[in-house]
Amino acid sequence: MKTSHRTLATALAVLATAALTSCGSSSQTSADGTTTLTFMTGNDQSTVDTSKALANAFMKANPTIKIEMEHQPGGSEGDNVVKTRLSTGEMTDVFWYNSGSLLQALNPAQTLVDLTGDPVLANVQPEYLPVVTQESKVYGVPATTLTGGGILYNRKVYEQLKLEVPKTWADFMANNDKIKAAGIAPVIGTFKDTWTSQLFVLADFHNVQAAVPTFAQDYTAGKAKYATTPAATGGFQHLADVHAKDHLQKGFGSATLDQGLKLLVEGKGAHYPMLSGLLPPLLATYPQTATDVGLFGIPGDDPAKNGATVWEPPAIYIARTTEKLDAAKKFLAFVASPAGTEAVTAAVQPSGPYRIKGSKLPEDALQVAKDLQGYIDQGATTPALEFLSPIKGPSLEQITVAVGSGLTPAAEGAAQYDKDVEKQAKQLGLAGW
Repeated sequence: MKTSHRTLATALAVLATAALTSCGSSSQTSADGTTTLTFMTGNDQSTVDTSKALANAFMKANPTIKIEMEHQPGGSEGDNVVKTRLSTGEMTDVFWYNSGSLLQALNPAQTLVDLTGDPVLANVQPEYLPVVTQESKVYGVPATTLTGGGILYNRKVYEQLKLEVPKTWADFMANNDKIKAAGIAPVIGTFKDTWTSQLFVLADFHNVQAAVPTFAQDYTAGKAKYATTPAATGGFQHLADVHAKDHLQKGFGSATLDQGLKLLVEGKGAHYPMLSGLLPPLLATYPQTATDVGLFGIPGDDPAKNGATVWEPPAIYIARTTEKLDAAKKFLAFVASPAGTEAVTAAVQPSGPYRIKGSKLPEDALQVAKDLQGYIDQGATTPALEFLSPIKGPSLEQITVAVGSGLTPAAEGAAQYDKDVEKQAKQLGLAGW
């Protein structure tokens, strides 16, 4: 689902800047014995702040190594910059890029340094490694925190109505009935920003994986389909259920993401299927976001398998063309250490836990980050499907708007997405399609 993945990535970018900027380009060791590493990173404000925090803290701890940063544009333009510079041998020593299925587009076996078994990875949680692995080789370390996908909920509303976090879909719908009876919108929909309609499907993948552990592999091989796998159809059914019970707020079809977040924080809507990474920018205007908004995974049918779908952090990689491998590895080891995450936390409020052993959230962390940490501690998280499969049908957001608006039945929506996915898989030349 490449198009919607891009939209999700864009949504997580805060205060995006427009221009390609550079803080220097020299990568030569100077006469005084210092080594200069070049570091290409993103241009959205959160990524810039995170990268600066890592670079500055690293240089303070390693005064003989300097880091010069440059910033690539977002979206497909930035993708093209990375791919072009890797293919021409002109990439910076280290660089920030997506983890997950998009990594294969970089042809990592030819362009990146293999870190398999390297001490650089000593502090990386093993759950993260699959999303920076291609053909059994590991190439990157997590650059920032996890993002949770699920139901953002207003904890004040839950406290007022004496509700408990639901462990099953039936419990969730029962909570919605009580919330509606209290005159509060049970579920927030923001279908004007069409990408936001996808979360009931995308964030339901933990339940799909729990029911069908081989779904990602079978789906990629053309053996498993949404329409013929009941657990996978479930996300579309969630959309249909919420609409059928009139649980969405009035005007959901024309509401925007910003309006939806405001409804949630102000307690005018109780639930919002959404990503936790969108909350930090609200803190300046709505400081209560830190404590009043929580997160729970989309409930399935089996309370014993309750958990959450997560969007794994992007990664920092080393270009194979670097002539400063020792310094580059030293930097990545710092990024993937508690000292590195402490430096980031001091600069950017974390919206989820880190994938680094020994890293702890601050006492004043957002409630959603603490909630996500709880799922991780229980071993109850699953990466979103886009981290496990390269197939991303581009029309999902249009399909989910139609299902969530009551225009298309859930089963039909799932079948439409299977057709959408088939086109994408054939374009990728995958076996089995």
